[in-house]
Amino acid sequence: MNAISRFEDLIAWQKARVLTAEIYRITQVGKFTSDRPFVSQLRRATVSIMSNIAEGHECANPREF
Repeated sequence: MNAISRFEDLIAWQKARVLTAEIYRITQVGKFTSDRPFVSQLRRATVSIMSNIAEGHECANPREF
């Protein structure tokens, strides 16, 4: 089993990136444009997924990750 050296190689991070891009795309049109606070919160939440995975990967302790 190979150790993952970069968080970008994690499948979970890759899927979170796709999800984030899709959320940004979807919230640019339609009824979403009229609810800016909701769109902002939704976008921040999806970016947070990627950030938390990256932060966890940097932990020195594998159990903490």
